[in-house]
Amino acid sequence: MNTPTPRWQRRKDARPAEIIEAALSLFVERGFAATRLDDVAKLAGVTKGTVYLYFANKEELFKAVVRETVLPNIESGETLLAEHQGRWADLLWTLLERWAERMEQSASTGISKLMIAEANNFPELARFYVEEVVIRSRKLFANVIERGIAAGEFRPVDVALATRAVISPLMMIKVWKQSFSLCDTEPVDLRAFARFHYELMLQGLQAR
Repeated sequence: MNTPTPRWQRRKDARPAEIIEAALSLFVERGFAATRLDDVAKLAGVTKGTVYLYFANKEELFKAVVRETVLPNIESGETLLAEHQGRWADLLWTLLERWAERMEQSASTGISKLMIAEANNFPELARFYVEEVVIRSRKLFANVIERGIAAGEFRPVDVALATRAVISPLMMIKVWKQSFSLCDTEPVDLRAFARFHYELMLQGLQAR
């Protein structure tokens, strides 16, 4: 007769995910410099030695947090791009809408604010974030714009500048909400802002 596994006994293969979840929470709350592996271990319910079984140091743990919680969102967008059939304006809106929803719902969006605040102090991590997240995000939106131009749906524009114009306002609103929302007397509905921004961008992109 098999002995049932106690409810408190967690599977070993679940521990990396629990450590990453705890690290994400602390990185977003305290920043990279102020987060200690001891605190990550305590929040995850493991020993510090267990953390080191899976992650060589705090930098590697941070990279794992980014790869497990941020990159899947970009990969999802890349899949949408690869499978898309129809108007490129529709895909542009889908990507912006999903981004706005994640900003409201997912703690992982706080990582970008962390990197903006601490990039100068941790240039290697900043370089990692730019290469893994920023460049891929730009490429995703740039591909949508390029294909819209090729299809005659969008007018010819400087794709690099247009990509920044699409991304930057939502980034600014996100950082604003994570920094000044407690003091802001006019809170912003991110999805409503994303829709307004999209319609504004579309006026500039559409072929006449």
